[in-house]
Amino acid sequence: MPETNRIEYKRELSDGLEKEVIAFLNYREGGVLYIGVNKDGNTYGLADADGDQLKIKDRLKNNIRPSALGLFDIVSEERDGKNILKIIVASGPEKPYHLKKYGMSEKGCFIRLGSAAEPMPQKMIDELFAKRTRNSISKIKSGWQDLNFGQLKIYYEEAGYNLGKAFAKNLELLTEDGAFNYAGYLLADKNNTSIKVAKYSGKTRTDLIESNEYGHECLVKATKQVIDKIAVENRTATKITAKERQQANLWHPVALREAIINAFVHNDYTNEITPKFEIFTDRIEITSAGGLPEGLSKQEFFEGFSVPRNKELMRIFKDLELVEQLGSGIPRILEHYGKESFSFSDNFLRMKFMAKETAVEEGGQVGGVTGGVTGGVTGGAIDAIDTLTKRQKEVVKLIAANPSITYNEIADVLGINESAVGKHITAIKNKGVLIRQGGTQGYWEIKLPKT
Repeated sequence: MPETNRIEYKRELSDGLEKEVIAFLNYREGGVLYIGVNKDGNTYGLADADGDQLKIKDRLKNNIRPSALGLFDIVSEERDGKNILKIIVASGPEKPYHLKKYGMSEKGCFIRLGSAAEPMPQKMIDELFAKRTRNSISKIKSGWQDLNFGQLKIYYEEAGYNLGKAFAKNLELLTEDGAFNYAGYLLADKNNTSIKVAKYSGKTRTDLIESNEYGHECLVKATKQVIDKIAVENRTATKITAKERQQANLWHPVALREAIINAFVHNDYTNEITPKFEIFTDRIEITSAGGLPEGLSKQEFFEGFSVPRNKELMRIFKDLELVEQLGSGIPRILEHYGKESFSFSDNFLRMKFMAKETAVEEGGQVGGVTGGVTGGVTGGAIDAIDTLTKRQKEVVKLIAANPSITYNEIADVLGINESAVGKHITAIKNKGVLIRQGGTQGYWEIKLPKT
């Protein structure tokens, strides 16, 4: 593939890296930069891809202003048997981005024109700066300043990070004058953010049978709670025939998880409106505040062009492996649901996912799993198994929701690789909690310890 307005090749890591990234940040569609590939698209590879990856992250963090953290991904890939690096750059919400050394000048600002990064005219610099988004969660001062982040620190520790004393500054949870901003407020242990998950007995909002409220806590924790709650509601319908046991979730679990996370990360919190989740007998509706980001068309949205509304949240959700990579969420949803599942207005985005038809056993009886359990195994029962680690419990919960789930599907939902899933499955089997029925074409059976 030749270089285009969204694709740039570099044979090796060079001094021009920041210039190319700034050009994509200032471009309305962002772009992708490959290191280890020459201008003709031939693969040369990198001798030390891991070392170059660390250098790139450090340079982009320290040499570009405003901060580009949360707006780029660095992915290691193998092509033609050689290691290369792929830098995915989103269109930034705080244009114009510039080299820290030269400031907002023609020497420091660049824009993508065709397949090249060109100096930005001063007139364009001034116009972009005049329109720069100032009403964002990073610039709004939190009404509460007595904030604690114990839960966020625990999540980072579980992900293999150690948050030091300067974590609030490093994670961009402070305003320019050093006060906690609204991003910090959303991620603190206690806040007034309320997340509603409503369940109705029919296809309309007239018969509310369950109303769950999450929030008033770290937004990451609230996100995980909503994911778990809807996973329970995503029950498995089963059809048992003489030859096989057929099972399917009402909604595709990977697409559903991506939609939930997308609603949390891209919600417009500046008006103190939170995402809303509604479960009907025939569908799930997920509504987030804020329409399409400025400058992004519907076509670009569906093609996965990323313009993060809350780059601070995006960065943290990526660190914690809730988000795989920039621009991947919507395409993953579209693998299972059509564009008609999305509706846009000036102030809201709604995703509507229709349920699969409920399957029945031969003889006309409704079969299989209801309420997100299998064989009577609930999420609470799984949490009570002391011999399992936290990650192993997550694996068992996914199996409880879909006993025919594959290693690949578990890996997709948890954001880990298949080999890691295999190790967890082996450990769970060795602890006597899982039994495989029917070989490769069969299903998992969960055995709870006797009490």
